[in-house]
Amino acid sequence: MNAPTSPDTLMPERDAEGYLVEPTEWNEEIAQILAAEENIQMNDDYWDVIRFMRDYYDEHQVAADARFVIKHLAERLGREAQKKLFELFPYGYVKQACKIAGMKRPRAWSTG
Repeated sequence: MNAPTSPDTLMPERDAEGYLVEPTEWNEEIAQILAAEENIQMNDDYWDVIRFMRDYYDEHQVAADARFVIKHLAERLGREAQKKLFELFPYGYVKQACKIAGMKRPRAWSTG
C-alpha cells in the first residue's frame, strides 16, 4: 500500500527495499509516509523511538542499534522496554523502525 504524498512532498530516492539512500533527506512528513507503507499509525510511542533514532544518527552518523533504543525506552518503561519495541515494530526493528527513521538499511544486522 503506497501512502499518498502531498503535492509539496517529494519522496527522496530509496533503494530496492524502500530504505532512504540518503538519511539526511528525511523529515517527519516522510516518516509518516514510510510508516503508512508499513501499516503503522504513528503515535507518541512511535515518535519517541523515531526521534531518539534520529538524534542518535545526528550525533553518531550511524543508525542506533536496537539495544540503544531499548535502553532509551527503559528510562520510561523499565523492564517492559524490549517487549514494547517488539510490539511497536512486529516485523523487525531493521525492517520497520530503521526504514521509518530514514536510515540506510544496516547491512551487518539481521532483519529482526
